[in-house]
Amino acid sequence: MLRAAGFEDSPALTVQSTDGEIPQGRELSFAWLSGTVMTGLTSVLLMGAALYVSFQGQDTFSTAYAALQLAAPRIEQPTATDIMAKSSRLRPIAATRSDLEIIEAAIRQNVDGREIIRNQPFTRIRATLATTATSLSADAPAYDPVAILNKTQPLKVASLDIATDVYGTDVDGEVAVRQAAMPANFVPTRSISDQSAAEFVRGVAEATFFTDGPPQALAYASFGLSNNSPTPGVADNLLTGIAENVTVMPKSTLGADKGQGRTERFLTVREVGPLADTLVRNGFTSAQVVMVENTLANLIPAGGLPAGIRLRILYGPLTSDPNSLVPYRMSIYRPDGTQGDRHIATVALSDTGQYVVGLQPDWVEFPEEDVEQINVGNLPTVYRSIWETGRKHDLDNDTIERIIGMFAYDVDMTKRITAGDTIEILETAATPDAEPELLYVGLNLGGTKRQLYRFTTPDGTVDFFDPDGETGKRFLNRRPLEGGGTLRSRFGYRIHPIFKTRRLHTGVDLAAPTGTPIYAAGDGVITYYKWQSGYGNKVEIQHVNGYETAYGHMSRYADGLGVGSKVRQGQVIGYVGSTGQSTGPHLHFEVLINGNLVDPLSVKLPKDNVLAQQYRGEFEQTMAQINDLMARDPAPVSVAQAN
Repeated sequence: MLRAAGFEDSPALTVQSTDGEIPQGRELSFAWLSGTVMTGLTSVLLMGAALYVSFQGQDTFSTAYAALQLAAPRIEQPTATDIMAKSSRLRPIAATRSDLEIIEAAIRQNVDGREIIRNQPFTRIRATLATTATSLSADAPAYDPVAILNKTQPLKVASLDIATDVYGTDVDGEVAVRQAAMPANFVPTRSISDQSAAEFVRGVAEATFFTDGPPQALAYASFGLSNNSPTPGVADNLLTGIAENVTVMPKSTLGADKGQGRTERFLTVREVGPLADTLVRNGFTSAQVVMVENTLANLIPAGGLPAGIRLRILYGPLTSDPNSLVPYRMSIYRPDGTQGDRHIATVALSDTGQYVVGLQPDWVEFPEEDVEQINVGNLPTVYRSIWETGRKHDLDNDTIERIIGMFAYDVDMTKRITAGDTIEILETAATPDAEPELLYVGLNLGGTKRQLYRFTTPDGTVDFFDPDGETGKRFLNRRPLEGGGTLRSRFGYRIHPIFKTRRLHTGVDLAAPTGTPIYAAGDGVITYYKWQSGYGNKVEIQHVNGYETAYGHMSRYADGLGVGSKVRQGQVIGYVGSTGQSTGPHLHFEVLINGNLVDPLSVKLPKDNVLAQQYRGEFEQTMAQINDLMARDPAPVSVAQAN
């Protein structure tokens, strides 16, 4: 039956292909078999590697093919309004302002007993706080509230005799003014004659007694009074003031919990300058600048980018530095030309970390103003944003730290900024003999503007005061531990993490690694220094004017302290731990006013220093002069750094 089906008896297969007696086709070749197996394995490995790279999320904005093309083909696409491709919803866009201007004013200054009037330049900065943290501020020091204390101390001796006494008229060169006593025989000319004065009095009297209507006379009208008030002389609405302790939050913060994403920036080069200056101010490192310049060596003029050139920079995160964004791609466009013809060149970051020439990205209509895409996940903290903005405008580190210290007691520096927050700075211009000196800082966060003016008292002490004559420094620190900690639980009712019942949380929990130093929030005397149930190792400090602070869950106390010890603000009193009823290492911090518990992060705290009343008149004059400088038009020689 097998033979009938086509089967037959045949010799067995063999690898002895040299056997001539074996019929052809019965030999096995090890070379053929191994080649077939190796081909299959190689194919599997190559396909697996390709799939692995694809699913790792690596972005390639340039290829070897793109590197061969210096000019991108024209892209025929409809005008897009969304600068992020493949998005299901429009991304919010914020106009950015970044102006550095030189203003000049005639300043009156006393030099060696002589009054000199001369023109003096000032540097004025008006900028939107950076909404993207780049490598420009990557090396900024970690936020440490106690270290900021040293930056808020008043200067005992003025490092420079800064004159802000603005003279009413501009002068050419320098004018020396000498004051002398009026001669005894000098009689000033009359402004009006006796006859004109008599006619004025007679006219007022006739208008008063010989008219049918009510007399016409000058009178004072208070802004608070209203004709609709039911009671004469009583205002119908006198409740005015400034909102205190208001926190402005975005309408939606869903993106804040996600990782950093891509964002895009559109800007205009305002004046001719080296390409490197523009790149550095926009987050390129020195090594990246060299790569970009080498890549675009044949496309960029030797003198730098001409004024009016438009730049489009795409930023994205790196795995090695999740807190900073790096430039993924930069495109350069001409200010005129038709769609597609304006593109000059594009450089993009490859997977190997090199910037190479890339294809033109999808066309979008350029906005008139400089704008940047808002990504909630990318918004930096106030602390990081001030560093980023200061570095962008070439402020030195000491000045940036001074600015942060001036507002650190009123502003939670660990909170994220709101898109559109701004900062204003006024400095003296740098000279060969002196460094710039800070005169004024205005910080606008969430619609609330805070202003601090430099003022020098007759004894030579220099400090910054708000319009009410108070410094930004509070007598209590709201986050009294190294680095400020991470806010884990706020003041108020909550579900207790251990007992699972709804209880009042009497303070705030600031998480930090075990052993992190804890500081005294202000000057005072220790009244409690031992274990307390629930709090573990606890310290209580009595301050002036009925203020008390408490510190719980310490791992250990600082040596040499006890009940009755006097401590100063910023002095180490213990170290972070997890003693008592705690689920992890953190500081439980409480503030009491006259025995009543309050929210340490929002309660209004008294200022540490207030300007003496005898200096108020001179201080108000200084404020008016600085405000005049902030309102002046820039000098003909100005630097508007939108880049």
